[in-house]
Amino acid sequence: MSATQPTLEDVWRLFQETDRLIKAQAEEAERRSQETERRFQETERRFQETERRFQETDRQIQQVNRQIGRLGGAWGRFVEDLVAPACERLFVDRGIPVDQVSQRVRRRRQGETLEIDVLVVNRGHVLAVEVKSSLSVADVKKFISDLQRFNEFFPEYAEKQLYGAVAGIGIESEADVYASRQGLFVLAESGDGVVILNDASFQPRAW
Repeated sequence: MSATQPTLEDVWRLFQETDRLIKAQAEEAERRSQETERRFQETERRFQETERRFQETDRQIQQVNRQIGRLGGAWGRFVEDLVAPACERLFVDRGIPVDQVSQRVRRRRQGETLEIDVLVVNRGHVLAVEVKSSLSVADVKKFISDLQRFNEFFPEYAEKQLYGAVAGIGIESEADVYASRQGLFVLAESGDGVVILNDASFQPRAW
């Protein structure tokens, strides 16, 4: 018995079903494409928002750093202006006459720079003072290194006895003891003025 031949109606129905399936697949593909585009745009928007926040954060950090720098510079000048005028009285009391007090004395030599915050000079002595808002042991060690190079940068004082002093509004743990043991004068804030913390038996080291 021969197989039943599809009728024209069967062919037309099959064509319609195939066309429906093709359209449904096309619509689904379009929907997925639109969803992918939407997600891409949302991701791009979030990325731009993140980038904007990053730039804003970076701007704020730079602004804070500038403010800290200005504050640190102003604080350093304040401390030096507090210490420098006190040097004459303090060291005269210790038997060291003072002829001249200078601030921020800087000298360059062979590409290097040495800066002394406060320089106290008389006929036979020169006193270099390192001033910090908060004095640490590391600051003391760095200053000792500077004292060891002092005559290279300031040869005009080579014939004078060189003393060193460190000063701080705040002094970190053991920094004052360490400095005193190294033969340095230690200055600190007391009330509205500055005092020498070394006891009466202290003998300064000549560098």
